[in-house]
Amino acid sequence: MAAPAAHDGTQQRVVIENCSVATVDASDTEYPSGHVVVAGNRIESVGSGPAPSGLENVVRRIDAEGHLLTPGLVNTHHHFYQWITRGLATDHNLFDWLVALYPTWARIDEPMAYAAAQGSLAVMARGGVTTAMDHHYVYPRDAGDLSGAIIRAARETGVRFTLARGSMDRGKSDGGLPPDFAVETLDGALSATEETVDTYHDASFDAMTQIAVAPCSPFSVSTELLRDAAQLARRKGVRLHTHGSETVEEEKFCHELFGMGPTDYFESTGWLGEDVWMAHCVHMNDSDIAAFARTRTGVAHCPSSNARLAAGIARVPDMLAAGVPVGLGVDGTASNESGELHTELRNALLVNRLGPHRERALNARQALRLGTYGGAEVLGRAEQIGSIEPGKLADLVLWKMDTVAHASIADPVTALVFGAAAPVALALVNGEPVVENSRLTRVDEDAIARSTRTEARRLAAIAGLTD
Repeated sequence: MAAPAAHDGTQQRVVIENCSVATVDASDTEYPSGHVVVAGNRIESVGSGPAPSGLENVVRRIDAEGHLLTPGLVNTHHHFYQWITRGLATDHNLFDWLVALYPTWARIDEPMAYAAAQGSLAVMARGGVTTAMDHHYVYPRDAGDLSGAIIRAARETGVRFTLARGSMDRGKSDGGLPPDFAVETLDGALSATEETVDTYHDASFDAMTQIAVAPCSPFSVSTELLRDAAQLARRKGVRLHTHGSETVEEEKFCHELFGMGPTDYFESTGWLGEDVWMAHCVHMNDSDIAAFARTRTGVAHCPSSNARLAAGIARVPDMLAAGVPVGLGVDGTASNESGELHTELRNALLVNRLGPHRERALNARQALRLGTYGGAEVLGRAEQIGSIEPGKLADLVLWKMDTVAHASIADPVTALVFGAAAPVALALVNGEPVVENSRLTRVDEDAIARSTRTEARRLAAIAGLTD
């Protein structure tokens, strides 16, 4: 990976000053009134008080009094296509929910995938996400270029993006949950995944698009696909992602089919390691957590979705204490209809306090770290993003904290995590604005709203959900 480029004296600078700054660096350094200087697409300096005098090529200077500056939020698990199937099967557990919705999802096509990605990305970006990911695993035959459509939507929105190219090859006739017509063949899934990596993956320091290899889950994927996918990813030098230990039903499924629990099964197929992260990990015993810590396998914690599907409470405090990398995920918006990661900061804190650690489970700064540096670590990008430090990429969010919703809370980090969703005054990705005054700068939100509604109705008609 290339080292950060030095500032050459000709790059344009953006200065943000007079605001609270939470750097989320290794020491959790904070400045009650500080500044950040951006040069090109990198953070040049951060510190207390106003920016240094005499800076050249300053094209924008922001007096951010009443605001909090943080690293951009990093989403580590999502399913964009579900944006057009929100509000369905609202009283189901995971397995029943999947069985109810797989037949509808198996009818998506390229225009649907594009519109759903636009909607998912728009709401996340408007809520402070600067790095997004999508675990897309539904590839119906003759549906068009779904991966290309999703990546195109991310590029247009302007966010940094990881596409986890998913797959399923275990249909209902083989003991899986998806209908047979919704799955790929083993060879077809592997070849299509490799083609996606070759076409789109960028390994550079400031990459805007990266690809991960991501078979869906133990109950929709054969053992052969898991093993071969792990080998493919390591041969290509990309990361691995899947769902793991989400529900008690999944644990029972693994014991019945493989004679072992999910973590032992994943380890037997080469799926533990520092290049792997798994979504949910709700039902983990001490041995499972120790295995993840030993191998530095990451976790995408999705508190809202886990509550929506009654999956349970992940042992996040125990994972963190053991040294497991943990980030936050929205999960698919058919199981988290809001689709906003900044609400997951609050929900992660509150839900985990319902567990055995109670009020000591998580605090506001730990929650912010999960949503920023923790996510960057899980995606393998902690050297580039996730904290405000010189040399890192300028992915930053300026939260407006002086409205009636937050102004009476003295500590801005507490206000951000415990309070209502804060407005995003400015979001920078690669030093470029993608949100200004809570509005997207590169795409038309109203047009996206119309297209997502149109495609949701078209899918519902095709799937027989409407009269």
